Amino acid sequence: MLAPFSIDAYLPAFPGIEVEFAVDRAMLSQSLGVYLAAFAISTLFWGPLSDRIGRRLVILGSSILYVLASAGCALANDIDSFLVLRIMQGLAASGGLVAGRAMIRDAYSAEDAHKAMSHVMLMFAIAPAIAPLVGAWLYDVWGWHSIFWFLTSLGGLLIVLVIFVDETLSHSRRQSAHPLAVIKIYARMMLHGRFLALVFSVSFAFAGLFLYIAGAPTVIYDFLGLESHDFSVQFLPMVGGMMLGSYISSRLAHYWPTTRTITLGLVIMVVAVIVNLIQVWLFQAQILTVIGPLVLYSLGMAIIMPAVTILALDCFPENRGAAAAMQSFIQMSICAGVASVAVPLLHTQWLYFVMGQAAFLLIALLLRFNIRLK
Repeated sequence: MLAPFSIDAYLPAFPGIEVEFAVDRAMLSQSLGVYLAAFAISTLFWGPLSDRIGRRLVILGSSILYVLASAGCALANDIDSFLVLRIMQGLAASGGLVAGRAMIRDAYSAEDAHKAMSHVMLMFAIAPAIAPLVGAWLYDVWGWHSIFWFLTSLGGLLIVLVIFVDETLSHSRRQSAHPLAVIKIYARMMLHGRFLALVFSVSFAFAGLFLYIAGAPTVIYDFLGLESHDFSVQFLPMVGGMMLGSYISSRLAHYWPTTRTITLGLVIMVVAVIVNLIQVWLFQAQILTVIGPLVLYSLGMAIIMPAVTILALDCFPENRGAAAAMQSFIQMSICAGVASVAVPLLHTQWLYFVMGQAAFLLIALLLRFNIRLK
């Protein structure tokens, strides 16, 4: 939950941060882009390290760094230092995500891991619902600095909790973290067609959802004309769709083949995009027309994500930490591009957001078709 909190909690405070730092929306959006870029790059470090020293120490060390970076963001007094500290936050927040995914596959068989990953997705989905609400409340009462003090406290809580977590990687299964060994395994991954198709397909599918997450200030303030306390209008229904999708994926884990579950999720997302394209031509931007298809899309996304994640990790059973790292690197790199490039380019019209989502899903479908050919 640490990563989505770091993304979503400060979105309602954009107007206040823009005024204090004397920057525009496009410039402040870069604080999200650099966070995601740092998050993506650092996964390539945390993954092999977790294969070497264990999952627990990676979560603990990255959480300590996260606390320091979050406190720095709260104390920042100009945009340059704020951006640097957001980079540090991104470097730290990825450790828990990478190690956590690997821990699940360490501890469970393939079917049980799919079910467990679905339960994790339920928890993961709660964060985007809570984060903007907490952020909006903190911003309205104490200002934007309080949001980052809250994130500092959240990181501190994680440090306390991880003390009670058992290590899941036995010493006999630990891998070398020598740079040459790491380069070799990453090179194998970059040449593994099925792994790349799986990871890129789910990453581009998620980009269609993340466009609306990163662009939430535009959706709420510009398209719908709402206020900072209205972020729940977007995030609560969207997260409700994710939670329902995660539950469905969990229930199907022991009854359907993984490929059929993925197909179901993609079909739901295609329907969502078609509805979105029809509505944008026929209706004005309203809560129902903008948010309704987004809920359906998030439902499909949550159905496919646990299944695809397990399939990707199983491509490299002896290097699951590195595989989780590469998966996170690719997904977050694409998300960074969405935040830094797509949102600034598409933010002027609702139609552009809809077409951007459709384009991302089309890429995911082409990659999915490529998997079936293998």
